[in-house]
Amino acid sequence: MTNINFLLHAPIAHRGLHGDKCPENSLQAFQKAVNGGFPIELDLHLIKSGEVVVFHDDNLKRLCGYDKAISRCTFTEIRELFLDRTRERIPLLTEVLSIVDGRVPLLIELKSDAPAGKLEAATVNILKNYKGKYAIQSFNPLTLRWFKKHAPEIPRGLLAGSAKDKKGLGCHIRTSLAKPDFISFDIHALPNQRVEKLRESGLPVIGWTAKNLADSKDALNHCDNLVCENFI
Repeated sequence: MTNINFLLHAPIAHRGLHGDKCPENSLQAFQKAVNGGFPIELDLHLIKSGEVVVFHDDNLKRLCGYDKAISRCTFTEIRELFLDRTRERIPLLTEVLSIVDGRVPLLIELKSDAPAGKLEAATVNILKNYKGKYAIQSFNPLTLRWFKKHAPEIPRGLLAGSAKDKKGLGCHIRTSLAKPDFISFDIHALPNQRVEKLRESGLPVIGWTAKNLADSKDALNHCDNLVCENFI
């Protein structure tokens, strides 16, 4: 099992340290997290023209006011857009790596419902010369299986969690398929029988997303670290 201790020593900033006039997944939010010494969680999409960009939603409407799937956009097209009525733009993964420069660890989520391969390969190609510490994660077990086969040295986490799935059966099935190095689990679906057993077996658990101190204190009874938002 690949070691992920570098992700367990400080709260992880969800999409950077964003807030008022500082949009999520922006270079400004990532710079603030670096300045504070916090690991960063971020999201990746592969766009139509082949670039890997850092953005959470499948559609650009919420953050950019442009109703179009990000996967159908070219880089020229998205470079004309601004994030959440600021002057911040959707960054390339390469731009984020330049900003962070190995100073804090990265927790990188791959966002893709397509067959595993294109986004995964493009991400590995970008990261191959990066000297900082990082891990990848995904809800898609096929993405993790791709990394296990093609880039086994990169720590990989399975994202999971459903308040309706109290016994964690979905997590158990996907864990068997993905063979992850850690679990990223929704704190609002904890405690969870399967997750507890996985953690007892030595598989680290990172909880998402704590948005206040009360949430974080309760979740840490069941997790090894937390992804946090809106508070330090």
